[in-house]
Parts: sequence; C-alpha cells; structure tokens
Amino acid sequence: MAIPVIDGIVKLGGTWLEGKVAKTKAKAEAEATVMVKQAESAADWETAMARASNQSWKDEWLTLLFSVPLILCFFPATVGYVQAGFEALEAMPDWYQYSLSVIIAASFGVRSVMGIMNKRK
Repeated sequence: MAIPVIDGIVKLGGTWLEGKVAKTKAKAEAEATVMVKQAESAADWETAMARASNQSWKDEWLTLLFSVPLILCFFPATVGYVQAGFEALEAMPDWYQYSLSVIIAASFGVRSVMGIMNKRK
C-alpha cells in the first residue's frame, strides 16, 4: 500500500517538473523570437536608409567638411585657425553641439557613431 502512494507522489513531482520545463522552454523560445524580430527590424531599417542615401550628397558633404580641418592641420600657417575654430565650436550651446551630433549620427548611421562614442568613454 505504501508503494502506490510513493508512485503517486513521484508522478505528481514528474508532472510538475515537466510543466516547469515546458514553461521555461516556451519563455526561452519567446525571448529568442523577440530578439530575432529586433535584429530583422534593425537590418531592415539600415537597408532602407542605405537605399535612401544612394541619391543623397549629404554623406559626401559631411565627409568633405570633416576633412577640411584634418587637411589644414598639415599646413602650419592654418593650424591656429583650426584650433580657434574648434574652440569656437566648443563654446557653442550644448543644444547646438548635440544637434550636430544627431545630424552626423543620422547621416553615417546611428549604430556606427554610437559605437565610436561609446569607445571614447
């Protein structure tokens, strides 16, 4: 008579454990699905932005603009102007500096710019 009671307890424990495993598995599968959807969404957005920028000169313009101080630094007569220009930019209001950052991030890709900014910290 003691054996059927033990068998019942074992079966009950096994059922509970199976339910717990199934619940954990379902949760993991749901989280994986969400992660896949997020990755697909980010890839779709980047593809759309790349297609949209095919007809745009803004990336080239910003690249040229950022190259000017770099090039001028190699000419001793212009180094002072470059330094003064950066000092003037540093004195600009925070909102203006942040706006420039957003424009650059939007042009070159938020992820790549954020990655660079995070490495600086």
